[in-house]
Amino acid sequence: MRAPVLAALAEAGRERRAVILVTDLEGGDGRVVFETDAIEGDPLGEEITARFRSGRSGLIETATGRVMLTVRLPSPRLVVIGAVHIAQALAPMAEIAGLDVTIIDPRTAFASVGRFPGARLFPAWPEEVLAKAPLDVFTALAAVTHDPKIDDQPLADALRAGCFYVGALGSRKTHAKRLDRLAQLGIEHFDSARIRAPIGLDIGAQSPAEIAVSILAEVVEALRRRGASA
Repeated sequence: MRAPVLAALAEAGRERRAVILVTDLEGGDGRVVFETDAIEGDPLGEEITARFRSGRSGLIETATGRVMLTVRLPSPRLVVIGAVHIAQALAPMAEIAGLDVTIIDPRTAFASVGRFPGARLFPAWPEEVLAKAPLDVFTALAAVTHDPKIDDQPLADALRAGCFYVGALGSRKTHAKRLDRLAQLGIEHFDSARIRAPIGLDIGAQSPAEIAVSILAEVVEALRRRGASA
């Protein structure tokens, strides 16, 4: 493998960027395509786009021979703001689904090891934790405290970071007030419209566990449809 290809793959790993290694099995040549690269006019453009969404590597046949597409995606993360009952159900399910889960809540009565055994748990303000582990495009954020003092800033940070999913607990009336507060934090309406609120797919969920299922389903949907138009 040539040095420029190795360097590009290493860069992608350091910066948590999605790449596909395109290898011509007939000629042996390889190239790296970042998800952010423009692929208009690329004969493999549609296939590359689909592979970025699915995360699956594979061999394809082209007019000039066989090509191997090796997909390398950063591990998707789920940051849950609020160590509440919903988070207790959501965390283990999300981990089973392959998400790296972080739970943040400054309220130590909620953010206790006893309530979240084995979880990556931070009893601190979200701004402090996220300053050390910044959000990125392969991160989903779910704000479920129902407390503006805790939820609003990480929601704004998630929108600025381009997180693939941003969701918030609360009724439509509550969310309307939230949008006004986010506007005061400098978030444009076009960006705040990305927030999924009320959070979760509409499956008629009632219990914390059912709400957790609806949130996880919505997160997975957003992950697999990154970049796709509505």
